[in-house]
Amino acid sequence: MNMFILNIALAIIWAALWGSPTLLMVATGYVLGFMTLWFAAPVFGLNNAYFLRSWRILRLIMFFLYELVMSSLRVAYDVLTPNDYSTPAILDMPLDVNSDFEILLVTNLISITPGTLSLDVSDDRKTLTFHAMYAEDPDAVIAELKNGMERLVREVFE
Repeated sequence: MNMFILNIALAIIWAALWGSPTLLMVATGYVLGFMTLWFAAPVFGLNNAYFLRSWRILRLIMFFLYELVMSSLRVAYDVLTPNDYSTPAILDMPLDVNSDFEILLVTNLISITPGTLSLDVSDDRKTLTFHAMYAEDPDAVIAELKNGMERLVREVFE
């Protein structure tokens, strides 16, 4: 059985046993079910790929939220102060992700982050063109995106 489906079933059973099918109760059941499956994995010989992928997804979400807050503060500071600190540029980043969904996820995460905007993906799907509001060092901006967001997306789908 798929571990995710089993975890969802445990969450629903937890909420049903408590007689409270609220989102909080289902989320609590999901976390408790995840921990139960994790502890039971060696006993029943369950696959550890589910737990590794869950950790990688959580790490990507936390990284994105951190980047979202930090870039929002930087853009807000630039807007609220009288000086203009932006050095905008249009940059090309070579892509290491392969599937359409991975490319979609990387481009959307870049576009949602304040100060950057995905513009185009080349026809061969090997280059992403994007706008960066703060590109004092274009190579550093590209390296930061490749070593951060793109690497974490690639790890989730390995």
